[in-house]
Amino acid sequence: MEAWQILLLTLYAAVSCWDHLCPMWYTWQPAIAGLFAGVVMGDMTTGLYIGGTLQLMVLGLGTFGGSSLPDYTSGALIGTAFAVTSGSQEIGLAIAVPAGVLLVQLDVLARFANTYFQHLCEKACEKHNWRMVQGGVVLGIIPWALSRIVPMLACLLLGQEVIASAAAVAPQWLLNGFNFVGSLLPSVGLAILLRYLPLSRYWMFALLGFFLAAYLKVPILGVAIVGLIAAALKYYELVNASAQVAPAAAAVSTGSDIEGTIDDDE
Repeated sequence: MEAWQILLLTLYAAVSCWDHLCPMWYTWQPAIAGLFAGVVMGDMTTGLYIGGTLQLMVLGLGTFGGSSLPDYTSGALIGTAFAVTSGSQEIGLAIAVPAGVLLVQLDVLARFANTYFQHLCEKACEKHNWRMVQGGVVLGIIPWALSRIVPMLACLLLGQEVIASAAAVAPQWLLNGFNFVGSLLPSVGLAILLRYLPLSRYWMFALLGFFLAAYLKVPILGVAIVGLIAAALKYYELVNASAQVAPAAAAVSTGSDIEGTIDDDE
């Protein structure tokens, strides 16, 4: 890897972490990170494969209540870099998943470290020092950024030669294992997603998507368009139902008020 590639991937990891906290430009999504890494490494197809596979594993999940999720954004960057370096998508994917799981510990550490700057903001609020409050918020970005910069540099600077050498001398049974894991992970991601979806109510849409893809050979974009149409129809159905319920509820409420008025007059 060239120095500029390592620099761009490391900076992207830091910026995507900041983006997840504030602007929400969605650069922290694994698919977008994989695409960026693919462009930087000169293999967009591999980047989309790694990032898209990891994206399947976090769809529908959120960091509610300050919880931490596996850092599959950094995993997509590291996995794509190693996949292109080693010439094997399976090796890159097999590295990306455990890397994302392990890096979640640094996310927790960054949250702990950030409390120091938040305490500075609290003390500044007591003194009505609003400039210090703003400074504390900005300085709080430092531990978050370092939680991505340090592991990215360590992996990209120290790990690429090790991975390339290991891939060159790896036995065939190990490569077969990587191929098996790489082919299995997309299914695991879909299973995790289906677990959080209300399939008991909308099973017919899942069955429709399977029918289109498996029997009619419709590309994934075509299936997604059909899903968008189905979602829009369901949305407008719910909106119309709510619009019809509101006047009825208002009429019932008005009738009750009239009856109450009559009783008071009597």
